[in-house]
Amino acid sequence: MDRLQAMRVFVTVVDLGSQSAAADHLDLSRPVVSRYLAELEDWVGARLMHRTTRKLSLTAAGGEILPRCRQMLELSHDMQAAVGEPDDAPRGLLRISVSTSFGQSQLADAMADYVKRYPGVSIDLQMLDRTVNLVDERIDLAIRTSNDLDPNLIARRLTVCRSVICASPAYLREHPAPQRVEELSRHNCLTHSYFGKSLWHFEQDGEQVSVPVQGNISANEASTLLRATMAGAGIAMLPSYQAGEHIKRAELVRLLPHAEPRKMNMYAVYASRKHMPATLRSMLDFLVLRFPQEPLWDVGL
Repeated sequence: MDRLQAMRVFVTVVDLGSQSAAADHLDLSRPVVSRYLAELEDWVGARLMHRTTRKLSLTAAGGEILPRCRQMLELSHDMQAAVGEPDDAPRGLLRISVSTSFGQSQLADAMADYVKRYPGVSIDLQMLDRTVNLVDERIDLAIRTSNDLDPNLIARRLTVCRSVICASPAYLREHPAPQRVEELSRHNCLTHSYFGKSLWHFEQDGEQVSVPVQGNISANEASTLLRATMAGAGIAMLPSYQAGEHIKRAELVRLLPHAEPRKMNMYAVYASRKHMPATLRSMLDFLVLRFPQEPLWDVGL
């Protein structure tokens, strides 16, 4: 029995949730996948999975064996890399999760530059405006904006994420620009469904201020709010990485510059440091250089 291949089949079945999906992924037939699983169970002397027509679930023995199989596969990969050809250029597939707004405004261009430098790498960008489970969804790296990260994940800080209050010139021709943050309550504020839906937080004159806001448009991602703001629908709090270029071109007007919305940190997040692939390590190093602690998009705002 090819024990390494049997372990690879077992791990793939668990990750993908079915033998048929694992067979397609590994380019094997369903009977071959079943045979590998049976041979692995014979070797360890225990049943590893409960198989029903609807789903697969691990037995207690399977739960014990699974992380050890992952370690063996990682070790095998490291050993092969150590004695392989002396070519350490990154290669392979990286699945990256990122918010729609940051992906469209900043990361897509960055990834184009990365693959020009490392043509052996393929990038699968998952534009998702929700928190993903890295392991369950097989994400290698997530770009997250937060001040409260999951302590079970590994995070590398990239840069700061500031927000700006802005409106279009057309909106301001019909509505007097607010001079104090408290005046936002009298405006039509376009809000994010998950961040600051009804309360915006600021630092003004050295004090923390929270202002209740409301409006007739909300959205679950910032790109939609940007378009609605530029169309004159109201006032929005938008990330500076997205709104900055429109403010510099006078397509939007920055409001209340003396009041700073709550800052967030931007991180590159991954599941484990152990046996980190060279491609993931190179991507992390690239992102740290690409997005310095004081971001270029804030210059001139």
